[in-house]
Amino acid sequence: MNRAQRAQQLWSLLVVAADNHQILTYDRVARATGVVRPSIGDFLRPIQQYCTENDLPPLTSIVVSDRTGLPGDGFIAAEDVPHAQMAVFRFNWFEHQAPSEVDFASSYSRAPDAR
Repeated sequence: MNRAQRAQQLWSLLVVAADNHQILTYDRVARATGVVRPSIGDFLRPIQQYCTENDLPPLTSIVVSDRTGLPGDGFIAAEDVPHAQMAVFRFNWFEHQAPSEVDFASSYSRAPDAR
């Protein structure tokens, strides 16, 4: 599975979690998807970029470290994480068509380099 396909998989997981007002840890995402924990951030980057480019709430803000309760270092979509998470929970994600593999690949190509 390539990066854009993994982003599609994670998008679905995050949309359902957002609809249920759930915060997910990186470990939980890893267990649900089979993606090794260190790779999750790279698969979240196209989602973060897609949301930024399309004026959507930062969906990736609901994936956090179990130690800090905050997104990882690669999260740059918002400074006020709790406020961003509330925006994610208020947004009706099911009215927004899920991005395609091409959408995510294109967004990733424009994403800032990871820190």
